[in-house]
Amino acid sequence: MKKAFWQLHGAVFLAGFTALFGKWIHLNEAVLVWHRMWISIVIMLLVYGFIKKRPKLSVRAFLKISAMGLVLSIHWVAFYGSVKYANVSVALVCLSATGFFSALLEPIWMKKRLKFIELGLGILAILGIGIIFDVHTQFQTGMLYGLLAALAGAIFPMGNRVLLKNHPPDELALVEFLGGWLGLSLLIPFYLRFMPELTWMPTGQEWIWLLLLAGICTVWAFDLQLKALEKLTAFTVNLTYNLEPLYGIVFAFFLFNEQKFLHIEFYWGMLLILASIGIQTYRVIRFRKQEE
Repeated sequence: MKKAFWQLHGAVFLAGFTALFGKWIHLNEAVLVWHRMWISIVIMLLVYGFIKKRPKLSVRAFLKISAMGLVLSIHWVAFYGSVKYANVSVALVCLSATGFFSALLEPIWMKKRLKFIELGLGILAILGIGIIFDVHTQFQTGMLYGLLAALAGAIFPMGNRVLLKNHPPDELALVEFLGGWLGLSLLIPFYLRFMPELTWMPTGQEWIWLLLLAGICTVWAFDLQLKALEKLTAFTVNLTYNLEPLYGIVFAFFLFNEQKFLHIEFYWGMLLILASIGIQTYRVIRFRKQEE
């Protein structure tokens, strides 16, 4: 169990860097994700050796996994939309709503009883976001993108937890990325009609950022997250991912000086979010000790 927690926190720490690439790469959010996914697929083929050992899947299994891949691509597009229409700090804070959506949806998905303590912790995070939303009106479009990212981010690990029962993590990751990229390729022309992009090709330096984003913050972090999901619940994973804003915001403060755009209410909101994470972490550790 300790190893699963270390893997999860390693994935969360790497995820804290992902928002920064949304500032460094000046592409439309959908185009950015489209490049991120195909580069990640190539890296996975090289790392996991699937060129020689390809997974054998039925059409039905491929479609199920691909559906989760499309949810992932929507999550990323919405997340980078939040970065671009607000800023790194606000986009990352909005992801804290993932715990709330997870507390509502996981009992339905997994056919379990609703846990009111988890719902309460999710609401605590939502209150933190609400404080920020009410004060920083200039970021509201970006925050709506962020809430969509949180909803997709809540659905994704729940679906993965089911799929992991029949598929190893490396196989699952590759097919999800492939299915997500294919789905995004079909949807992107419609998206760009409303959010047009002048160029599809990154600049020379942006290629470097994309390689780092795909190799370290996507393939490696994704592998760590899937391995953690084999031992931990989707709610615990989602709520722990609320630490991603903490890491990312610290990076954004140092690199982009974003603190000058934020009011004191931003920090009160962050305090509520961190409280929800701390309480859930304590609950999980205490429960595991009682089982032992």
